[in-house]
Amino acid sequence: MKRKFEFVYQFKVTLKGVKPAVWRRFQVPDFYTFWDLHVAIQDVFGWLDYHLHEFELMNPESCAITTIGIPSDEELFDREILPGWKQGISNWFSTNNRSALYTYDFGDDWKHVVRLEKILPREEKKKYPFCVDGKRACPPEDCGGVWGYRDFLKVLKNPEHEEYEDLLNWVGGKFDPEYFDPQKVRFMDPVKRRKSAFGE
Repeated sequence: MKRKFEFVYQFKVTLKGVKPAVWRRFQVPDFYTFWDLHVAIQDVFGWLDYHLHEFELMNPESCAITTIGIPSDEELFDREILPGWKQGISNWFSTNNRSALYTYDFGDDWKHVVRLEKILPREEKKKYPFCVDGKRACPPEDCGGVWGYRDFLKVLKNPEHEEYEDLLNWVGGKFDPEYFDPQKVRFMDPVKRRKSAFGE
């Protein structure tokens, strides 16, 4: 049974530290949780959800920076992490509280600036979530973060480099850092993704 909703939240998410900028603009239903938003970000960028993630943003009630993600029994420094599947985005994002930091893969440490651009009435004939537009390809998984990605691109520009063939094979034979087609984005069901991730 599909959930009814009246509004959609339009976000622009930009990957920090990469130039020219890699970004995506997309719309999600107002009932989305932070887990659902995480899955949408993964899908719209082209990440493969191999690693942990977290959101950091201001609590609209306490004005303290709060972390939302996947709680762990081994949380560092007693830092509380709220479970993303229990936190609705509409309780946190508003016209007065627009921004969050989304970190994916604590090894490569990919940081994304999440910005709420608009809250819009849903369009009856449009399927949500929906990718509006974006620019440039997502870096390959496990390439070493921002600095590793820069080195990766340098090698791909030089077919004479000793690592060129190995890196090209590693990414499946081709990689165009300028390519992105919003029409080819496919959003996964966040409920199914959670069941798969946690064996529920």
